Amino acid sequence: MRALIIGAAGFVGKYLLHHLQETYEWSLYATKLPGESIDFPGACIKDLDILDLAAIENILEDVQPDYIFHLAAQSSVSLSWKNPQLTIDINIKGSINVLEAVRKMAHPVRLLMIGSGEEYGHILPEETPISEDTLLRPGNIYAATKACQNMVSSIYARAYNMDVIMVRAFNHVGPGQAPIFVVSDFCKQVAEIEVGIKEPVIHVGNLSARRDFTDVRDVVRAYGLIMLYGNSGETYNVGSGQGISIEDLLKRILKNSSVNITVETEEARLRPVDVPVIEANISKLQAVTGWKPEISVDTTILETLNYWRSVIHP
Repeated sequence: MRALIIGAAGFVGKYLLHHLQETYEWSLYATKLPGESIDFPGACIKDLDILDLAAIENILEDVQPDYIFHLAAQSSVSLSWKNPQLTIDINIKGSINVLEAVRKMAHPVRLLMIGSGEEYGHILPEETPISEDTLLRPGNIYAATKACQNMVSSIYARAYNMDVIMVRAFNHVGPGQAPIFVVSDFCKQVAEIEVGIKEPVIHVGNLSARRDFTDVRDVVRAYGLIMLYGNSGETYNVGSGQGISIEDLLKRILKNSSVNITVETEEARLRPVDVPVIEANISKLQAVTGWKPEISVDTTILETLNYWRSVIHP
């Protein structure tokens, strides 16, 4: 069997490559943008811009994959506010290009489209934890593009009888994540403070928001199981099933710090619109795959902090 990961140079892609290699006897292929790099000898690496439909078609013709994991995305909520056009191009136009290229293949392909828990948007108190049939009310540009990706993928599955499965992945974290995401951002700031290259003040946005955080290694394990056992045309939540406030996360990070740190709210870090609570109902995923998260938040935090310590003061 051949598995292709589109957009494998990102945070999740590298973990997914390692997981697939360790777990399944598949031939692995992966794509990246021309300016990116992937250090993974166990896969055949190819350059790809998903805004180029012909390029996608050429790679699929060459690889003839049985499984495709579509990870390529602009996945930062904060960046989506700053650059909505880029987010729309990559997350909607790029995803439609992938669906179109797969639709034209004579060889049957199972395609996993990765969306986000952000798609649910403004959740009513009685809707928590959030099931897959909850009404979508996207509250930011990124969420709107991912909701559109999900709807278009569902249409392709029905209209063209394609084997497409959709995921709504809630916040995933772990060592190596870019500091534009909250846990990695806080851990990087702490590591910089510990060696004196930053004043002992950590700058934050909205601390009251509650999010569902899952270690990236648990997330990619779920992706592999959904690819094998998920039902075509269906959407599956991937999350821990437990919400935790950003304030609580920060307290856990600071508890692991070797110095005293002051916390200050920074206006620039506040989003124009923020959803108070996002927490996943993962019963549908568990019923189909038996998956459950295995790595605790505290373990993820400590390993992420130690990652930044190794980068900043090896």
